[in-house]
Amino acid sequence: DGGFREMLVCDESQAIPAEMPSERAAFAEPLSVCLHAAHQAGDLLGARVLVTGAGPIGALLVMVARHAGAAEIVATDLAESPLVVSRRIGADTALNIKDHPDALAPYAAGKGRFDVAFEASGSGAALAGALAVVRPRGTIVQIGNPVGNTSMTLSTLLSKEITLRGSFRFHGEFAQAVSVLASGRFDVSPLLTEVVPL
Repeated sequence: DGGFREMLVCDESQAIPAEMPSERAAFAEPLSVCLHAAHQAGDLLGARVLVTGAGPIGALLVMVARHAGAAEIVATDLAESPLVVSRRIGADTALNIKDHPDALAPYAAGKGRFDVAFEASGSGAALAGALAVVRPRGTIVQIGNPVGNTSMTLSTLLSKEITLRGSFRFHGEFAQAVSVLASGRFDVSPLLTEVVPL
């Protein structure tokens, strides 16, 4: 809080020194959120991953999952432009749920296909859809902050023994995000939409 200013006094332990362009450094906070969500999900090596909501957080989750060795990544959104970016940065499949409401239906066969779902939209419908397509004993990580009440079928959660975990912000992942960005391992340039003067 209080970071939207020209000058800020903070404790030395809160400052992570790194050399990189501001355009890349701006992604440290949202990438930290995604790294924390990935830690909540567990090992992603060889996993089949669903990301619902392909905005900035969803897109960074695609990058994190790809970097962590996910075998398959499917991203969904209601708009086409974020899906184009998702394809460009590592999603194997990008589905427009608005134009094709049943696009995830094939993934529900056999009690579900995905090992992990990251729900980044905050939509109750997206969470319900994730429950249908996550395999038994799979994991759903809720990152998107729902507006209002969200209902879901708990019987599906129980019968498939799905782990539902919340993920809110980050802690130790901030230094990791700065290090990853400074190294250039993540090309976040496709996510930069505009640079505006202070």
